[in-house]
Amino acid sequence: MASPAEYAAMRRALALAGRGLGTTSPNPVVGAVVLDIVGTVVGEGFHVKAGSPHAEVLALAAAGSRAQNGTCVVTLEPCNHTGRTPPCVQALLDAGIARVVIAVRDPFAPAAGGVEALRAAGLEVEVGVLAAEAERVNEAWLTSVRAGRPFVTWKYAASLDGRSAAADGTSQWITGPAARADVHRLRAECDAVLVGSGTVLADDPALTVRDAPVRHGQPLRVVLDSALRTPPTAQVLDDTAPTLIFKAPGAVDGDPRLYEGAKIVTVPQAPDGTGVDLHAVLAELHSRQVVSVLLEGGPRLAGSFLAAGLVDRVVGYVAPVLIGGDGLPALAGPGAPTIEAARRFRLDEITPVGPDVRLVARPVVPSPPREPAVENSVEN
Repeated sequence: MASPAEYAAMRRALALAGRGLGTTSPNPVVGAVVLDIVGTVVGEGFHVKAGSPHAEVLALAAAGSRAQNGTCVVTLEPCNHTGRTPPCVQALLDAGIARVVIAVRDPFAPAAGGVEALRAAGLEVEVGVLAAEAERVNEAWLTSVRAGRPFVTWKYAASLDGRSAAADGTSQWITGPAARADVHRLRAECDAVLVGSGTVLADDPALTVRDAPVRHGQPLRVVLDSALRTPPTAQVLDDTAPTLIFKAPGAVDGDPRLYEGAKIVTVPQAPDGTGVDLHAVLAELHSRQVVSVLLEGGPRLAGSFLAAGLVDRVVGYVAPVLIGGDGLPALAGPGAPTIEAARRFRLDEITPVGPDVRLVARPVVPSPPREPAVENSVEN
């Protein structure tokens, strides 16, 4: 069983891992803490970016000789392969670590096997300490590996009565400056920001990070534009950040010089014949090592992602204002025909942001069906 000192070290490692959000993609965020033989913290580190030393290596370097016969507490199973950097398993062995405490096993097959290698070398290994917390901090990367697609966060801003815009379409600004700055923090933590052509035509957004530190370059701007209606003067076509425009097979490219600021990718149409196939879009983004996507499109595009089961997290900013009347809803589309069919989410966070409130929710995952009881029987 993990000791209180090891639990405390894991909480510290999780906090360290969180510092890598927005900088490590396509790698996971990882934190590590080294305890000496009596349980004192002697080294810590976190993975900063792909190609840089892993968390364990940094923590061991900080610990030096004090790591001998000590414990390494790490949020993700140490890698057992040579990629851009040498395997962390070997670094732990070379440092003389005697015990390794791990939160989550690595689902990425080429890097897995660290637990078995460490045990084979005679080290004590414990797995599963604060696993739920570690899954949360690394949810984008884990979804990318397990589902083969980016982790999708739907962000919206709405009034108390669920309106995203007034009847005339105006929506600037429902929320206050603090909430808008928080959105830029969200953008900075994601690999891509995605909207539909309707949003580009209506608002001409830049989709860049402006009110938060940019530590890993601007996120990729993604526009779903089945008919290729994005005007050549749109801000998403400037040189501030890279842009991908997804169009349907029938759309005419026209003069490619009009879209010099973007790469155009053709994907199949959606099964219902409207727009582009969202699964194909996410598959293409996954192939380009996009781990996390921030969905900032309008209510109809959000409804399409939700209907396709492609929303992994909802971040809603609710302002203390009432719009009513014919104001536009935050979510559109066919919706649930009955309350029983409504998609259920778990409300994980309620945080004041200036005069507004930030709500964070994730889908409720249904429990697997219980196996029927097997009764013992005697054959005659």
